Amino acid sequence: MTTVMTPAAAGAAPPSTAPAPSWRHNRWLRFGVRRAARLVLSLWVLVTAAFLMIHLVPGDPVRAALGMTASPDVVAARRAELGLDDSLWRQYAHFLGGLCTGDLGSSTISGLPVTRTIADRLPATAQLACLAFLLALAVAVPLGTATAALTRSGRRRGAELAFTSVSGLLAAVPEFLLAVVLAYVFAVRLGWFPVAGRQGPGSYVLPVLALSAGPAAVLARICRVEVLSVLSRDYVRTARAKRLPPRRVYLRHALPNAVTATLTLGGLLLSALVAGTVLVENVFAWPGLGSTIVQSILQKDYPLVQGIVLVYGAGVLAVNLLVDVALAVLDPRSAIGEV
Repeated sequence: MTTVMTPAAAGAAPPSTAPAPSWRHNRWLRFGVRRAARLVLSLWVLVTAAFLMIHLVPGDPVRAALGMTASPDVVAARRAELGLDDSLWRQYAHFLGGLCTGDLGSSTISGLPVTRTIADRLPATAQLACLAFLLALAVAVPLGTATAALTRSGRRRGAELAFTSVSGLLAAVPEFLLAVVLAYVFAVRLGWFPVAGRQGPGSYVLPVLALSAGPAAVLARICRVEVLSVLSRDYVRTARAKRLPPRRVYLRHALPNAVTATLTLGGLLLSALVAGTVLVENVFAWPGLGSTIVQSILQKDYPLVQGIVLVYGAGVLAVNLLVDVALAVLDPRSAIGEV
């Protein structure tokens, strides 16, 4: 009888049939690659739109900035200095090259580098937006959770009506109008806070309140709805049946599962807060990017407008990316499992 020697019997290792590892099988890596690709595409669209903005404006931006009394030689020299006499593609290539080296051009009014002006004004706007966002979260999450706990199962109809009425009113009032009212009441009439400018901690109070009131009201309403939904689920009923302390039920079981939608909306509201600084800064004469871009538009200083638009757009994209990453960390099954 002939004995057939198998590779295993001969001491040879059997060939492996396991598939080779690939980045396509790594959900986190796929998530990172796709988010990075979306970010790059969004940045390219933003940069291209900001570049075309100066070319879509009717008339000659240099003539508009220098005034109608400027001589043709001065206008021509300024156009040559800004590179506006070159072809559109050459200007676009020069614009992209300047972005890579941190050169956004020079102001047509002051002649100062755009990056220098932005660097001087950006901290004031960033502080205002971040403080308003933190205050909105600090007020909205506890208030929404407490209201949900008080009004669950149809209890305390009066408290529910008061909460929805006040939060709906605050959410509907524009930041600009609220800023005017706060400035008139607490700065002009009562004199509790500075009317304008950035002078000490007291000057932050009214702008931050004007920016955060609406987002805090919206976040509180969303947080209440999410907490009510979580409180009706089986695992919360089980926790209550085990006679766990209410604080543990809310902080460990209800709030972490309700924070996902609140965080998503919070990121979107942070983007809106960045845009809302434009109007609020002009009410309080805040020395930030918001007041600067309005002045630049009125003076037709388009290179400076371009630079500030890029900063605002990049800030919004960065906030959206951070929200995506935070949601992926908090709930990997829904955020990563679908990519």
